[in-house]
Amino acid sequence: MMKTQAFETLNFDNSFVRELPGDAVADNRRRQVYEASYSRVEPTPVADPTLVAWSDEVVELLGIDKKMVQTQEFVEVFGGNLLMEGMEPYAACYGGHQFGNWAGQLGDGRAITLGEVVNERGERWEMQLKGAGPTPYSRTADGRAVLRSSVREFLCSEAMAHLGVPTTRALSLVLTGDPVMRDMFYDGNPEFEPGAVVCRVSPSFLRFGSFEIFAARQDSKNLKVVADYAIRHHFPELLGSKDAPDADVYVAWFAEICRRTAVMIAHWMRVGFVHGVMNTDNMSILGLTIDYGPYGWLEGFDPGWTPNTTDAGQKRYRYGNQPRIGMWNVMQLGNAIFDLVGDAAPLQAALDVYGQTFEATWRQMQADKLGLKNLDGQADEQLIEELMSVLQLTETDMTIFYRRLADFEVAGAQERSDQELVSVLRDAYYWPDLVFEDSKKLARTANWLRQYAARVEVDGGEAGSVDQAARRAGMNAVNPKYVMRNYLAQVAIDASEKGDHSVVRELLEVMRRPYDEQPAMEHFAEKRPEWARERAGCSMLSCSS
Repeated sequence: MMKTQAFETLNFDNSFVRELPGDAVADNRRRQVYEASYSRVEPTPVADPTLVAWSDEVVELLGIDKKMVQTQEFVEVFGGNLLMEGMEPYAACYGGHQFGNWAGQLGDGRAITLGEVVNERGERWEMQLKGAGPTPYSRTADGRAVLRSSVREFLCSEAMAHLGVPTTRALSLVLTGDPVMRDMFYDGNPEFEPGAVVCRVSPSFLRFGSFEIFAARQDSKNLKVVADYAIRHHFPELLGSKDAPDADVYVAWFAEICRRTAVMIAHWMRVGFVHGVMNTDNMSILGLTIDYGPYGWLEGFDPGWTPNTTDAGQKRYRYGNQPRIGMWNVMQLGNAIFDLVGDAAPLQAALDVYGQTFEATWRQMQADKLGLKNLDGQADEQLIEELMSVLQLTETDMTIFYRRLADFEVAGAQERSDQELVSVLRDAYYWPDLVFEDSKKLARTANWLRQYAARVEVDGGEAGSVDQAARRAGMNAVNPKYVMRNYLAQVAIDASEKGDHSVVRELLEVMRRPYDEQPAMEHFAEKRPEWARERAGCSMLSCSS
C-alpha cells in the first residue's frame, strides 16, 4: 500500500510490533495463530471514502495539524486506502470468555491498528481502524462494518469521554462507498447497508483476552512477554527501581487493573450506561470502556435491562449485574496470570481491591448524585434502597429524574402536599398519570422526597441553611442532561443513510457539554418517544455490525 509523508507532525513509535512476538505466517487468511500477539496485515482499500465526522479534541490529542483534517490524504488514510509514513499496521491476537464460556481465539477480526503516535506531551496513542477489512482473525466474517454501528461507536466514544467516563476515543468516521451485507436481526434476511470505518484511539487496546489466550495455550513464555510489555509501557510506576517485573510487581499490576475496572463500572452505573457485551475480550487492562456494540442507556429505570438481543434470555450483562460481571472478569484475568505469581493468596488480596474500590466509589457517586457529602450509616442505605424502588413504581427516566431532583426545593418539604412535592418530577415519568392518579404511588414518592429533604438539611447544618443554588450546581455537575440515547443515534443514522451527516455532527457537538443546559438543544434531552419504543436500533440491538 502506498504511503504519504503529508502528516509531518506525527511521531510514530510502534512498540507493540517491535517488542511483542509476531505471527510467523504472512498470509492474510483465516486461521489459528500461535505464539504471537499480532499478525501484520494492511487495510483493504475502499471504493469512495467520504469523511462524515471527526473529533477536534482527538485531532489535537494526536498532534495532527488541523489543516490536514479535511484533505484528501486524511480521508484516504482513515478510510483505509493510504498509510502514513511510519505506520506498521497489524491485527491483534487474543481470546476471551463470551457470555461466561471460553471461546478460544478471537482477535481483531475487523480492526487493524495503524500504529502508535507519541504526542508532544509524551503520551502514547494507538490508532485503530474498525471495519478496515479481513484479518486472520475474521473467522467467517468479512472484516467490514456498517454505517449504523459505526455512527454509534463514533458518537458514544466521544460522548463517554465528555461525561468523564474512562473510555477509548474516536478520531474519525468515514463512509467507504462499498455496500456491506448484514443480517441485522439474524432472521435469514440479510440486506446491503452502507459501509463505514471508525478510527478508534487508545493508549492501548490490550484486553483481558490478550493474556487469557496464552494462558489457555499454556504458553507461559509469551504470557510473561506480554505482561512485561504492558507493565513497562502502561504501568511503569509499578516497577520502581526494579529492572524487570517480579511476582510482587505482577500482583500490584493486577490490583491496579482491578481498581481501574471497578472505577470504570461505577461510572457506567452513575450515568446509566449498559455495555451490553462484557465479555473478557471486551475488557481493557487500562480500565477503559472499549468495543461499543449493543450498548444502551437506561430509558425507563430497570436494573434488569440489557440492550443486547443475544443476552435477552440470560440477561447476564444487565445494568444491575455489571458490577458482579466486572468481578467475574477480573477473576478470569487473575486465573490467566497465575503462573506469573505462583501463589493464589496475593492474587486473591489483589482481587479484593475490585470489590472494595467499587463499593467506595459507587457509594460516593450515589451521594454526589443526591447532592450529599457522603452516605453514612443504615439510614442512608435505606434512603438509597427506597429510591431504587421509587424509580421503579412507574417507568421513570433516570437521566431526567436526577436533573429534576436537583430543582427540588428542600425547604418546607414537610409541609407541602404530595401532589406539590412530586410535581417537580413529572417530566421524568413516561406515564405521569400512573403516579399522580395512584394515591399509593404518589404517597410513597412524596414520602421519599420528604426523607430526602430532611437528609439534605442534615448535610446543610442548621435547618434552612441549605444553599439551593450550590446544591443544584453540584448535582448537575455529576448528573448529565444529555446522554447518547439509542433513539438519538438512530435519528442520526437515518439521516446519514440518506446523505445528511449534519445530525451526527450536531449530536457530537451537544455531547461535548453533557452537563450544561444548552437551551437551544433541549430536544436532545427528551425522553424516548413512543415511536422508538420497539423500533430496531432504538431499544435493544444485536451484535450485528
